[in-house]
Amino acid sequence: MTVSNTQPNPSSAATSEVVISTEKVNIFYGAFHAVRDVYMDIARNQVTAFIGPSGCGKSTLLRCFNRLNDLIPSARVDGRIMFEGTDLYNKQTDPVEVRRRIGMVFQKPNPFPKSIYDNIAFGARINGFKGNMDELVERSLKRAALWDEVKDKLKQSGLSLSGGQQQRLCIARAIAIQPEVILMDEPCSALDPISTLRVEDLMHELKQQFTIIIVTHNMQQASRVADMTAFFNAEAAEGGGRFGYLVEYDRTQNIFNAPQQKSTQDYVSGRFG
Repeated sequence: MTVSNTQPNPSSAATSEVVISTEKVNIFYGAFHAVRDVYMDIARNQVTAFIGPSGCGKSTLLRCFNRLNDLIPSARVDGRIMFEGTDLYNKQTDPVEVRRRIGMVFQKPNPFPKSIYDNIAFGARINGFKGNMDELVERSLKRAALWDEVKDKLKQSGLSLSGGQQQRLCIARAIAIQPEVILMDEPCSALDPISTLRVEDLMHELKQQFTIIIVTHNMQQASRVADMTAFFNAEAAEGGGRFGYLVEYDRTQNIFNAPQQKSTQDYVSGRFG
């Protein structure tokens, strides 16, 4: 196994303010060692893409950033994941507060079975929002490029929207609680090409205010939206199964045009994956 960047590339995120940093992160499910020795820095107000074949740990690592893996009893994280100078896995760190500051958009749109308005307002209410709720709903939907399409039907169910609209509603719901980071786990995999492009355009706009980390199997999508790209691969583990590891992490144009590792070149050129 060759791991080219056990330390982040100095020409990459190090030139921008770091918002999330991992140091020798290892992830386990029971006795199974799923992800090994990840070092990386995530830069503020950029889009960072995680790419790689299935089973290489992309989504597993992503879920560690807002402690969703805590909900899996057998999951364990070793090493350090720092967010704004706070160790996310310190015993004093409140996972609920982590999830407020680091939002999540899932692969399949999952609006609440509530009105469009209440989909946005719900999270704000339970987080103690005291401002003008109508303004917050409108602002969030505008940020998600959805306001003009739904402004006259805010009382209708969020489930009545198309798949692409539902995903943008979920993005609006995530940003309504004013997180600093938005995690997106294959957010376009269930969408048609037109809806996909709308979500990609939205990412370009949102990175002015948020840091975005996206898992994608779509190489063209990564090349279009990401400032930084991390390539993960998987290798057979002793005793069966496969473990994931970070191969290379650099500016997106370098990953796709001048990668340092042959396995990166093989993956982005479609030779495997």
